[in-house]
Amino acid sequence: MATALALTICSLLTGATLVVRSATARARLMLAALVIAPLILIIHVADADQLSALRERPALAMLALIIGLLVVGALTVLFTKRPGTFVIAVVVTLPFRIPIAVGDSTANLLLGLYLVVAAGALAWLLPRLRSGASEDGPPPAALEWVIAVVLVLYSLQSVYGLGRDPALENIVFFYVPFALLFVLVARSRWTERLAGRTLAVLTGLALLLSAIGFVEFATKHIFLNPKVIASNQFADYFRVNSAFFDPNIFGRFLVVVIVLLVAWICWQKRNSLVALGALAVTVLFAGLLITLSQSSFVGLLAGLAVIAALRWNVRWTVLVVSVALLLGALTLAIGSGALSGGQSADRATSGRAALVTGGGELFVQRPLQGWGAGSFSRQYRLENNASAERAASASHTIPITIAAEQGLVGLIAYLALLALAFIRILRGARSAPWPEMQVGVAAAFIALVVHTLIYAAFLEDPLTWVLLGVATALAGARSNEAQSD
Repeated sequence: MATALALTICSLLTGATLVVRSATARARLMLAALVIAPLILIIHVADADQLSALRERPALAMLALIIGLLVVGALTVLFTKRPGTFVIAVVVTLPFRIPIAVGDSTANLLLGLYLVVAAGALAWLLPRLRSGASEDGPPPAALEWVIAVVLVLYSLQSVYGLGRDPALENIVFFYVPFALLFVLVARSRWTERLAGRTLAVLTGLALLLSAIGFVEFATKHIFLNPKVIASNQFADYFRVNSAFFDPNIFGRFLVVVIVLLVAWICWQKRNSLVALGALAVTVLFAGLLITLSQSSFVGLLAGLAVIAALRWNVRWTVLVVSVALLLGALTLAIGSGALSGGQSADRATSGRAALVTGGGELFVQRPLQGWGAGSFSRQYRLENNASAERAASASHTIPITIAAEQGLVGLIAYLALLALAFIRILRGARSAPWPEMQVGVAAAFIALVVHTLIYAAFLEDPLTWVLLGVATALAGARSNEAQSD
């Protein structure tokens, strides 16, 4: 109960950071969240066996702490003097995860991104605490309020059920730092030059990661993720995950970059730039192919459809997509006959069909409040007598996972968040000062959402928060231009 109370307080502070209008109040709340969230984590893992080396060697623990503080301090100075470098640093650290043992599980954490967020927050809040500055960004709207509600609701629903530890880790590792990241990105001053540099860095990073994937494919050796290594040994195909721990998350990252690049290409007038962009897209698509991530392919098609609708014609895009969906349904119907005579639907979907079905059954049993935040894996195992290997942390379909864990209450909050997010990213996209950027962000976000409907990780993915933050910043810039006119 004490842990749930601390999580709720931390979520309340973070939620208030999203919705207060005073920059000084936001700075104080942000600082409090930055202090409380790590304290909760330290208390949670204080007795863990994995920290025995640090407990036995306090000098080593102190050295690690000093190095971390020095890095954050140096980045804070850099971001204060050159604010645009914060966005670049976020992009550079987005993909890189480090496996850390937490409690009885291992989490792949974005430690580099956490340091960048902490430094960016300090660079933003310290001047405002000293000067008592007024609001200097877009005012909070309905989307910010719904995000705050989602954070607090998730914390409250961690009180009951079997998922207290996973819920704590989600809040401390993902929701709190990424919500602060959203605030910082939304209040960054975007210019056409900064947008171009950000896309260039993101593309270069994606090409580098794809090159690592090509090496994995050529050598038939995976650098990370023992599960993928094992599955490749017993399968007729070979999947790569580059520096990621999951081929599907690697594929999602490539899809976002490809969609942003295609949107940029669609508004370019210089043939040389179009050719350069097309070459980069070709290489990245080759990297996507060797992930064999079906959910990423579907997400890519959704993103490209959004670009086509916003760049050219909505009606024709809807017609083409409808025909494609019809052909897909026919293919699936034909394929189901083969499945009935050979492999099961669960096997054909790598166990996802059973997870979705099991998640639906959990929702039916507790439709209102659900089984508790973070409880899907343990409750699924309990209800279906399944092994840990067959019980994933989520159903691979975000709405099903939310329905099972949080019931109708959480599902309604999730749908409200999606609706308001779509309104923000799509409103005025065609008439934006830089339509290639606005359309690209909108298409990339929709591609990501579609990916989460087939895979997992929505608010746990920093890409979600960054794309929403950029869309918010661009909406604020359009509003300021309209007022000045």
